[in-house]
Amino acid sequence: MTDKLKKTSKKPNQGQQITELTQDLQRTRADFENYIKRCEIDVANARENGQASAILKLLPIVDNIERAISHTPVELKDNVWVQGVVGLSKNLDKSLEALGVHRIQAKPGIVFDPNLHEAILMDENAEGEHEVVESEMQAGYTLNGRPIRHAMVKVTRK
Repeated sequence: MTDKLKKTSKKPNQGQQITELTQDLQRTRADFENYIKRCEIDVANARENGQASAILKLLPIVDNIERAISHTPVELKDNVWVQGVVGLSKNLDKSLEALGVHRIQAKPGIVFDPNLHEAILMDENAEGEHEVVESEMQAGYTLNGRPIRHAMVKVTRK
């Protein structure tokens, strides 16, 4: 009689054990799938951070080229060398756009957005309801829609 009890009591335990092992396997599989997803996200973030870091090192060069072009004497505007520098600037802008880098709009009259603009000067005497950009001091850029360098602007009220 005791042998029968032992044999019958093992069957429910085996079924229960199979159920527990199946659940453990499902949890392990879900954990592994989540791990793979986290790794993919980490790799994408590392790639974007590396790209942002490289682009941030190039932006001062872009700024200097733009400054040089803006300070070109009127009598040299049609000079072949100056036109070459202007072409270089345009090609650099196209290359940056191909990488997902876009200039932040900071033209006079645009509503000030602290997520995109950094106010370095404020016209305290201006009156109005809305803060707007009066002038851009340094260009800002986004990478794939995320600001990597805020536009430095002078703000006024209108």
